[in-house]
Amino acid sequence: MLLFATSDKGGTGRSVSSCNLAYRRSLQGANVCYVDFDFGSPTAGAIFDIEELRHGTPGQGIHDYLQGADSEAERHSVWAESDRPELQARPDGAGDLVLCPGDSDGSEFPGDEYTVDRCVNLLLELSREFDLVIVDLSAGRSHATEMVMSATARPELANLPWRWIVYHRWTQQHVLAAHSLVYGERGLVETSKIFDQNFQRKFLASIRYVRTAVVNPDGDDLEGLKPTQVSWLRKIDADLHQMAAKRKLGRMNLLGSVPLDPVLQWREQIITDDDTGNLDIANLATAKAFVDLAVKSSEELFAPGLEAIARGIE
Repeated sequence: MLLFATSDKGGTGRSVSSCNLAYRRSLQGANVCYVDFDFGSPTAGAIFDIEELRHGTPGQGIHDYLQGADSEAERHSVWAESDRPELQARPDGAGDLVLCPGDSDGSEFPGDEYTVDRCVNLLLELSREFDLVIVDLSAGRSHATEMVMSATARPELANLPWRWIVYHRWTQQHVLAAHSLVYGERGLVETSKIFDQNFQRKFLASIRYVRTAVVNPDGDDLEGLKPTQVSWLRKIDADLHQMAAKRKLGRMNLLGSVPLDPVLQWREQIITDDDTGNLDIANLATAKAFVDLAVKSSEELFAPGLEAIARGIE
């Protein structure tokens, strides 16, 4: 399965959440490949703690591959190459966890027929080898997004299952921005209209949302707040749910939520069981959220009734 990860803007936690999803899906036994299509800022290597890839690769990255400068895209095993001790030993029963990094000197560039052909070939090749291929796109309305949309509209990929996840923070501004990214002018839905109707229907049915940095107004970690502050947070949370539902980002289209966590805010790293257990630096609810996302991301359909949803918003 191909999973395309996008976001309304930078700073949503798209990359760190997608890397954690990849990690958890690999622990569940799947062979996973993470492809860094964030051409201007490839940072997946930093999240997986591979020092030489902290900001992409100086070698055969995705950027060079798509433009024909290299015959193959670089691949790195996270289990074999991570500098973080907790990620260096592949756990029993875990699948492969491979990173295809972006180029350290890359930047956004418009796609043409040649680069789309290269993109199709890459996605076909990886899909044959891996159970899940996560493509981390640049934020917003990007050339990378247009390129993979053109690739998935090609007949060569017609039989491949693919899904889109839109990440957004749980704030008023981000809910509005996520809605604009999907439904606004030159947004994802409008872009999908240049292809045939069957593609647009499939695309609309595939979109799901993940809320990040979500504060639980009834959580134990808010015990130090004043009653008036907790009451205010509950109202804000209720208002956000209403706003999201009106803009088609509500529970019916929700894949999951990632809680606000100090480790994700300050370190942007993979959260291991050791982080929630022995070290006790991350919250158990955060690890569980990524486990749930990994399970749901592997389901053939995210939820029942999505075709009906797609028809209703055409």
